[in-house]
Amino acid sequence: MEVVNEVMPTRPERIDEMMQPGPDGPIYMVNLLKFKDKAEYEDGRETDLTGYEAYQLYGRAVSRIIQDYGGEIQFAADVTFLSLGQVEELWDEIAIAKYPNRGALLAMSSSQEWQEAAVHRTAGLAGQLNIETVAQFVRQ
Repeated sequence: MEVVNEVMPTRPERIDEMMQPGPDGPIYMVNLLKFKDKAEYEDGRETDLTGYEAYQLYGRAVSRIIQDYGGEIQFAADVTFLSLGQVEELWDEIAIAKYPNRGALLAMSSSQEWQEAAVHRTAGLAGQLNIETVAQFVRQ
């Protein structure tokens, strides 16, 4: 299995797929995050932030923005150990966000407020995997 971390989609067909309605019901976006050692802003601004610190600025903003689109952050944690399997390098953090549907995710990520926060995301991330999932069951 080849794994390619990205910060933004690079294949046009992936973008087209994201524009499709997607599954019914809530989706849970699993984010596997890899941070840069030092944040690098596309506008060239100087910063002493680490990639992790820059991403946290984005994360705090998104935890507010996502609510306007019916979503919520479900889980976030640092990766500390790989107990099964083998990878060349572990991700740094895992986060799971819940959205009512794929359209809500797209609407949020197209909003001006998200775009303004996303500069910190881009500055902090070396790459990530976003995996859309649908719950088979939900514990009550």
